[in-house]
Amino acid sequence: MTPDDLPAAQRVSAAAFLEADRMDRRWDEPEPEPPDEASGRNWIEGIGHHIATDPGGCWVAEADGGEIVGLAVAQNRGGVWYLAVFGVLPGLQGKGVGRRLFDAALAHAGDRPGLISSSPHPAATRRYRLAGFALHPLMSMTGHVDRSTLPAIDGLREGRPDDFEWMDALDVTLRGGPHGADHPHMLERRRLIVSSSPGERPGYVYLDRDEGNPILLAAAQVETAERLLWEALAHTRQKAVIGHITAGNPWAIDIGLAARLDLGRDGYLALRGIPEPAPYLASRHHL
Repeated sequence: MTPDDLPAAQRVSAAAFLEADRMDRRWDEPEPEPPDEASGRNWIEGIGHHIATDPGGCWVAEADGGEIVGLAVAQNRGGVWYLAVFGVLPGLQGKGVGRRLFDAALAHAGDRPGLISSSPHPAATRRYRLAGFALHPLMSMTGHVDRSTLPAIDGLREGRPDDFEWMDALDVTLRGGPHGADHPHMLERRRLIVSSSPGERPGYVYLDRDEGNPILLAAAQVETAERLLWEALAHTRQKAVIGHITAGNPWAIDIGLAARLDLGRDGYLALRGIPEPAPYLASRHHL
C-alpha cells in the first residue's frame, strides 16, 4: 500500500465493515450506516500514519483492472505485531483474496507475538483461529452515564510527551511490546490522562476528543485502572462507550454497571504468543 491508495482503500474498508456490522446486527438495533465524510478523513489520516511508520506491513489487493478490492494493515512495534485493519470487498470474500492479504501481513510479524481486534465475521474468526490465535470474546458497555454515581478522583493529570518512556515500559509489561510511534500520533488527536505517580502506580488512558470516551487504557494495578476509567466516564458528553473489555478485565464491567451502562458484545480480541492483557482496554487500530 502507498499513500496514493488510501482513498480507494478507505472505501473498501468502509464497505467490508458495513457488511460485517449488518451481519452482526441484532433485531432491536438500528440499521448500520456507512461512515460519514469526517470519519473517512480520520481513517485516511490514521492509516497514513501506519504507512509512514511501518510500510512493510501495509498491503492492498488489486483486481485485474487495477481496482483495489482488499487491504491488510499490520505494524511491528518493538517485540509485538498487531493487525490494524483487514477487509475485502463483500463480493470477493471467500475467493482467496483475504487469505493472501492476511498471509502477507502475518509474514511481516516474523516470530513476534500478535494482537488483532476482530469483528465477529465468521470468515475473519476462522482465519485467525487457523493461524494460531486464541479468540477472547469482547464486551462493551454503552449508554448515558448516571452522573450521580461518579466518584471524586484525584492523583491524575494531563499526559505529556515526557510520559511516553514509562508508558512504553508499561505497554511491554502488559502486551509484550511498546506502542512506540503510536503514542505521539494519538496524543496529537486524543486527550491523554495519566497517573500522577507513574513510578508507584503507573497508568494512562486516551480519550476521544469529540465524545470523551476511553480509547485505550493501560495500568499496572486494577485500582489505578478503575480511577482512570471513572475519570474517563466523567468526561463523556453524550453516549458513553467502553469497548474492548475481555473476561480478564471484570473491573471495567463493574464500573460500567455502577455508572448505569448496558452490557453488550463486541467481537473478539485475538492473541498469539501473549497472555490476555490486564488491566487493559485495547484500542481498535493500535491494539
